[in-house]
Amino acid sequence: MVKANPHLKNLKGSYLFPEIEKRKRLFLESNPGKSLISLGIGDTTTPLPRSIVEAISAASEEMGQEKGYSGYGPSFGLQELRQKIAQVIYKGVVKPDEIIISDGCKPDIARVLMLFNKQAKIGIQDPAYPVYVDASVITGQGGPFDEGKGIYSQLHYIPCPEKNGFVPDIDSCPPLDVITIISPNNPTGVVYTKEELKRVVDFAKKHKSVILFDAAYSSYIQGESLPRSIFEIEGAKEVAIELNSFSKMAGFSGLRLGWTVVPSELHYEDGTAVKKDFERIISTCFNGASIITQKGGIAALSEKGMQELALIRKGYLENAALLKKGLESLHFHCYGGDHAPYVFARKDGGKSWELFDKFLNQGGLITTPGSGFGPSGEGYLRFSAFAKHDEIIEAVSRLKSIV
Repeated sequence: MVKANPHLKNLKGSYLFPEIEKRKRLFLESNPGKSLISLGIGDTTTPLPRSIVEAISAASEEMGQEKGYSGYGPSFGLQELRQKIAQVIYKGVVKPDEIIISDGCKPDIARVLMLFNKQAKIGIQDPAYPVYVDASVITGQGGPFDEGKGIYSQLHYIPCPEKNGFVPDIDSCPPLDVITIISPNNPTGVVYTKEELKRVVDFAKKHKSVILFDAAYSSYIQGESLPRSIFEIEGAKEVAIELNSFSKMAGFSGLRLGWTVVPSELHYEDGTAVKKDFERIISTCFNGASIITQKGGIAALSEKGMQELALIRKGYLENAALLKKGLESLHFHCYGGDHAPYVFARKDGGKSWELFDKFLNQGGLITTPGSGFGPSGEGYLRFSAFAKHDEIIEAVSRLKSIV
């Protein structure tokens, strides 16, 4: 009988969100009829604007016509969409042929990690989106789990302590081959300044590292002084890959559409282009994003689409402000919520899963334990602001019932 991929056996326990679903199911079985409000998984809840729905509908109609029907689309995405992203998101800093259209950030994380050898030293922000850890383990770059330390032995956990504003302490790191940076950060909601990102770019240049920059929540950044892309930092195109998505920007989490930017200037140590290898991985492992969904993406990046989506994101940030105020009234220490739809909160002395169970059992509120995002997340809960506005108001009211 064939042997299993040994790296899969290194995965510790279940992925974070299935465990939350399991506890939710057990609670409902024990408390039939009790209503729950989800402040857990980061999934959008507002319907798509009409302009986007009409574009998707028109693209579907075209599929039923001789002239409009299309089979496989271009492997790396419709050229019109790539041009729109280059123009609207990157203001021409990135070229259309450096943009590879995909079905979202999450699958692209795994595909990008295929670029690097199993001995690559990968630095993961702590705390951070757990897919980066699990995907590194599956590809063989994470190593076995160290039960004593509570970490994967071959990964380097980049400290992002509260005392440092959850900013990566990059200068304390040993030389790394790959550095993951998420800004605005998931789960903390913190966005990094140009000066802070410049330190990461300088580190990458010094040690010939590659930065994986996750900008999935960049559309929530307020004001013009904070960077929305790593490529706003001088020299970043020589050392960085950027991942982004329409999921949180435009409510496409169920439609699946994203992109990865691999600059032409980015090379391996032997001088060959990283972009060429990523294109090979994409064309081998993926048949391209849905043409219908891509037409919706084009509409989302139109002037009208951008205006409509900005109003929806504004509503989510208003939700975050309400949650933050309610938690602070209960003497929680709160972070984020200003430039991201997440509030990261802790109360002195509480363990993450204990707090999760307390919010679930006493308030009927589903949150996300901070410990699921890494060792430094212990003691925190992440609150998602993606619920309906009236649910947020009810959730804030329920907070008062939690001891």
